[in-house]
Amino acid sequence: MNIDYRSLLLDMFKAAVDSARPARCLPRFLPLPPKGRTIVVGAGKAAAAMAAAVEAHWNGPFDGLVITRDAHGAPCRSIEVIEASHPVPDSRGQEAAGRIFQKVSNLRSDDLVLILMSGGASSLLALPAAGIDLEDKREINKALLACGAHIGEMNTVRKHLSAIKGGRLTVAAAPAKVVTLAISDVPGDDPSVIGSGPTVGDRSTRFDALSILEKYSIPIPPSVDKYLNDPASETPKPGDACFDNSAYHVIATPQGALQAAARTARKAGITPLILGSAIEGEAREVGIVHAGIARQCGEWGQPLEIPCVLISGGETTVTMRGKGRGGRNAEFLLSLGLAAAGRNGIWGFAGDTDGIDGSGDNAGAILQPDFWERAGKAGLDPRASLADNDAYGLFSAIGGLVVTGPTLTNVNDFRAVLVTERS
Repeated sequence: MNIDYRSLLLDMFKAAVDSARPARCLPRFLPLPPKGRTIVVGAGKAAAAMAAAVEAHWNGPFDGLVITRDAHGAPCRSIEVIEASHPVPDSRGQEAAGRIFQKVSNLRSDDLVLILMSGGASSLLALPAAGIDLEDKREINKALLACGAHIGEMNTVRKHLSAIKGGRLTVAAAPAKVVTLAISDVPGDDPSVIGSGPTVGDRSTRFDALSILEKYSIPIPPSVDKYLNDPASETPKPGDACFDNSAYHVIATPQGALQAAARTARKAGITPLILGSAIEGEAREVGIVHAGIARQCGEWGQPLEIPCVLISGGETTVTMRGKGRGGRNAEFLLSLGLAAAGRNGIWGFAGDTDGIDGSGDNAGAILQPDFWERAGKAGLDPRASLADNDAYGLFSAIGGLVVTGPTLTNVNDFRAVLVTERS
C-alpha cells in the first residue's frame, strides 16, 4: 500500500474542519423571518463566518453585531464585526458585549433575536456583572487557563461573573423570540457550556463557582467574593419562564467532524476507529493512552489490524510546569512520541479546528516515525522539552508544526494516530 501518510493526516484534518464551516452547516437551520424586527448578534471564533452565512441566505431586513477573535473576521455587508482578545478578554470585547446587550433589550414579542454562538464566545462576551472590574475577570481567567481547570469549570466561573452569560442574554431579550444557532466546541455539546450558555438555563450555582476558585487556590478579589456571596448573583435555571420563547440548535459538532475524517481515511484504504469526541484530561496523559492503544494495534492487531488510524476529539488541558511554549495539541503529540518509543511506524496529528493551538500561530503539529532521530539532529531531548512544556519549540525545530491560519470555525481539537507497521 503506497500512501503518503503525512498528506492523509492533513486531508483528514481538512475534512474535519470543512464539515463545520458555517456556509455549509448553517443555512438549513435559519428560522422564518418574524413580523417584527430581526436582530442578529453573536460571539466566537466562527461568529463572523456565521454572520456572513446569515447574510447570504436571510430574506428580509435585519440589524446585527458579532464579536470574534482577532484575525477571525469575515466580510459582511450589514452585520458589524468587532474583533477582540482571546483567550483573555479585553476592553474591546467588553464594549462590544455591552452593545449586544443593548441591541437585544427593549424588544417586542413579534421581534426575533438570532444568536450565533461558537467556541471562544466565553472570553469574547466580556461583560462583567455589576460591581466586578474587567481586570479582576482577566486575572481569574488567566489563572483558570494556567491551572489545568477543564472547560466546564472555567465556564461555570465565567457565567457567574457575567452580566450576559448563563442565560442572562435571553432574559434581556424577553419577550422577543430567541433562536440560537451554535457550533459546538465542547465535550458533549452541552448548550449551557458552549460560550458559557448566554441563552439557556444554568444548572451550576454561584457556590460551584466559589468552590472551583478555591479548588485551584485562585485568589478571589474582594469584589468577586462579595458578588458571589450575594443571592442576586445567581443565574436563571432550566425551566425558568424566560426560556419559554426560545429555541436552540447545535449546527455542527466535534462528532460530525470526526466522522468526516473517518470517511477520508476509509477512502484511502485505512481502517478508522473513533475513540471518542469528548476526551478530556492532561494532554500528556491523553498522549500516553493513545500511544498505548496504537502499540496494541501494531503488536497484537487489537482492537484493529494495521494499517489503521485512531481518531479522537475533545479538549485536553495543560498544567504549566515549565517555561516553554506549548499548546495542548503539540504537548499531546510530544507525549505520544515519547510513549510510542519509535515503534510500529506511528504517525500522529493533533490540532485545533479553529487553526490556533492555544495562543500560538500554528493549528497543531505532525509526529513522524523518525521523531527521535529528528529531535537528536536538532540537538533536543524530547523528555526535557516535555518537562519544560516546550512542545512548540521542539516541533518547530524538527519541521513538524502545521500552520493553517484561522479556519473561521471551531469544533474543538482533532487528533489522529496512524499505525503502519507490525513490531
